[in-house]
Amino acid sequence: MRLSKYRAVAATGATLGAALALVAGLANAQEFPTRPVKVVIAFPAGGPTDFVGRILSDKLKEILGQPVLIENNGGAGGTIGADYVAKSDPDGYTLFLTTVGAVAITPHMRENMPYDAVKDFAGVSLVARNTTVMVVRTEDTVKTAKELAELAKASPNTIPFASTGSGTTPHLAMELFQSAAGVKFLHVPYRGAAPALTDLLGGQVRAVALDVPVILSQIQGGKLRPLGAASGERNPMLKDVPTLIEQGYPNTQSDNWYALLAPAKTPAAIIDKLNKAVAAAYADPVLKDKITQSGAIPSTNTPVEMNAMLKGENERWGKIVKEKGIKEGS
Repeated sequence: MRLSKYRAVAATGATLGAALALVAGLANAQEFPTRPVKVVIAFPAGGPTDFVGRILSDKLKEILGQPVLIENNGGAGGTIGADYVAKSDPDGYTLFLTTVGAVAITPHMRENMPYDAVKDFAGVSLVARNTTVMVVRTEDTVKTAKELAELAKASPNTIPFASTGSGTTPHLAMELFQSAAGVKFLHVPYRGAAPALTDLLGGQVRAVALDVPVILSQIQGGKLRPLGAASGERNPMLKDVPTLIEQGYPNTQSDNWYALLAPAKTPAAIIDKLNKAVAAAYADPVLKDKITQSGAIPSTNTPVEMNAMLKGENERWGKIVKEKGIKEGS
């Protein structure tokens, strides 16, 4: 009898404790934020991720009523910034605006990762999708993705195809195209988009696949010829450029995406408030148009959907990285 009473009291205490925690969490969410919110971006200022982050943060400042500050904390493929946020206090004041790489690709290329990309983050919202487009110089005799594939088939391992580094979405776009076309290029990895693009324009490499915001001005200016989009659908700013899937190359979708994440264990009520703030920001047509004109595709989802997406993208890219035998520095 005493044991039963003890269990009943313990159960009641646990229920009461959970209820008090919930009430406290809701109270904190109602007050949140009471000070500046920091958004960590794991890339230098001036890049496409930084551009989207700053436009969004300016709008979030209006909605949340507190400064939303950008902190550029780059290095190691985004893992330095990711680790910093993963180990921050789960209070909603330190967020991570990430690309797909740091949380779905790089973790499968390295051993002894300092964080678990799925367990150590809580999804707030998807922010944007980026189409990866395969391009050559306009002076190049290659006019289509098929013609580029035929060149590679005739001369395996000799056609130089640039990437922004091993395991990046441009590299994986090339790998998926190789598999779909049954060819092999000479992979030339660079340390970022700028040097890869410079050497493409200079004729040192034959092709590269890059996110639309990086190459849109060169395409519109007539310096680059797009051969195909490595995505599920055409980019709104390049409606005349067919996807590689449309051209008969299946399983070539390698979209990059940006998402806002918080440290795991951040109260659900705070996550929900941040998610609603992002949705409210995207209700502004001016903000959406700025992001669209840059070449990115404004996109949002719920925290539940973002967590499911993070898990699914980890599984998908983990399988591809393993199948291709891609390692850091390879």
